[in-house]
Amino acid sequence: MNDTQGALFGHGVLAHSRVWRDGVCVDTDVTPDEMLEVAHDPDSLVWLDLLRPSAEALLAIARDLGLPETAVEDALAPHERAKITRHDSHLFFTVYSARMLSDEPVQSGRLEVGRISGIVMPKALVTIRLDDTFDMEPVIARWEDNPSLLKAGSGALVYGLLDYVVDGHFGTIQEIDDEMERLEDVLFEDRPAGQFLQRSIYGLRKDLVLLRRIVLPMREIVNGILRHAPTSNGLDAWYDDLYDHVLRASEWTESLRDMVSSIFETNLSLQDARLNTIMKKLAGWAAIIAIPTAITGWFGQNIPYPGFSEPLGLWLSAGLIVGGVAILYVIFKARDWL
Repeated sequence: MNDTQGALFGHGVLAHSRVWRDGVCVDTDVTPDEMLEVAHDPDSLVWLDLLRPSAEALLAIARDLGLPETAVEDALAPHERAKITRHDSHLFFTVYSARMLSDEPVQSGRLEVGRISGIVMPKALVTIRLDDTFDMEPVIARWEDNPSLLKAGSGALVYGLLDYVVDGHFGTIQEIDDEMERLEDVLFEDRPAGQFLQRSIYGLRKDLVLLRRIVLPMREIVNGILRHAPTSNGLDAWYDDLYDHVLRASEWTESLRDMVSSIFETNLSLQDARLNTIMKKLAGWAAIIAIPTAITGWFGQNIPYPGFSEPLGLWLSAGLIVGGVAILYVIFKARDWL
C-alpha cells in the first residue's frame, strides 16, 4: 500500500465499495491492493464511493485509475452546476438530489439539495460526495434488485443512480404542487391571508428557482450519456425511459414556476380588489354620514326657519335625517357599494 492509498482508505474517505461479476456482487469491501486490479479487469464492474475526499486523496485515486488531474477540479469545485463533460479516458458528471424539509416553516424555503459527482469508465464508477446529504443506500438497493442490468457495465450503475435522483425530483415537485394547492385555498378565502401567504409564496418561488437549476440540466446529462456509446451500450431503452422522466420533471417544474407567478399576481389583484371594496364602503358611509351632518348644521343656524324654536323643527330635522340616510343606504346597497 502506498502513502496516498493509505491516506485514502485510512481516514474513512471510502464510504462504500462494490465489485460485481456477471451481475453478482462478489466483494463489498475493496482493499487498496484490490482496487487497481478490479478497476482494470474487463470481467469485473467496480464502484467506489468517496465521501468528503481531500484533493490529495482524490488525486491519488485518479492517478491509480489512470485519470488526468483535471478530473479532480470539477469534483471538488464549490458551487458547481449540474453538468456532464466527456474526456478521452472517462466521463464526468455532476447532479443534485432534492428533497423538502418538513420541519422547516413554509415561508422560509425548505428545499435541501445534495451534490453527487461521478467519474465513469467502461467498467468502473467513482462517485464523489462532499457531504452525506445524499443517501447511497437506496441506490445500492436498486442496483442489487436488477443484477442482470449490471452486466451492461458502468452505464447500468449510472442509470440506477440517475433514476433514483430523478425520482427524488418528482417527489419534491409533487410536494411543491400540493403546497401550491393549499395556498390556492387560502388565497380565495373570505378573510385576507396577510403576510403568511406572501411569505409562503416567496418561499416557494425561492425553492422553485433552486429546483429549476438542478432539474433542467438533467436533459443535457442524460443526452450526453446516450451519445457516449461505451457507457450506454445496451441500455438505450432504459436511458430513453429515463430521458422521458427528465422531460416530464422539467415541464412540470416550468409549469409550477408559471403557477406560483400566477398565485403571486392573483394575490396582488385580490388585494387591490379588497382595497377598492373598502374604499367604496368608506365613501358610501361618508356620504350617508354627510346627510345628518348637513341637516344638523342647517338646523343649527341662528336664523328663523320652518319650525324654528318649536317641536316641529325637531321632528322635521329627524325625519329628514332618517329619510335621507335610508334612501342613500338603499341606493348604495343596490349598487354593491356597501
